[in-house]
Amino acid sequence: MVSARREGERLVVFIPGWMSPEQERDWVAEMVKRVEASEARRRSPGRDNDEALMRRGQELSKRWLEGRARPSSIRWVPVMRTRWASCTPDDATIRISERLRDAPGWVVDYVLVHELAHLLSAAHDDVFWSWVRRYPRTERAIGYLEGLNAAAELGISGVDGDPATADETDGSADTDGEVGGFGGTGPGVEPVRATGT
Repeated sequence: MVSARREGERLVVFIPGWMSPEQERDWVAEMVKRVEASEARRRSPGRDNDEALMRRGQELSKRWLEGRARPSSIRWVPVMRTRWASCTPDDATIRISERLRDAPGWVVDYVLVHELAHLLSAAHDDVFWSWVRRYPRTERAIGYLEGLNAAAELGISGVDGDPATADETDGSADTDGEVGGFGGTGPGVEPVRATGT
């Protein structure tokens, strides 16, 4: 079995000792490709700055809310103690907690759709949830955020709960960006050959 994980800026690829140098090169190239694809999928298009976050919100409004949610601003704010984000419908402003900068893109997208839906229905009523549930990963993102809250209450750090394994991926398919490191591909790839197998 071949697997890979991030160690800082390096990508470490674990390969069985019986592989030939050619197989090793092929697997290293394949795992680099998989991890880079995974990282790209996990990265939210709005993560870089407030302007990018605003653009992402506008895109999500068009895609999931018929373009009806029209925020005047969407911006990153320092860590909120009890919320992931907030919306003020009166002036159409949305604030997203910095805690979400390292969350998977689909989670940030859910939070944006949730806050955008408040521009259409301020309360958490049936109308509001009918808008929010148009985003296909709503339930999954809610579960992710609940897990993140539970991990924080238990004193577990890291976006995925366990920083020691949060950035590992194995040779099996990475179908939707949940597995793999986050934060750039870095210059180094280190193949590690298993011995005795």
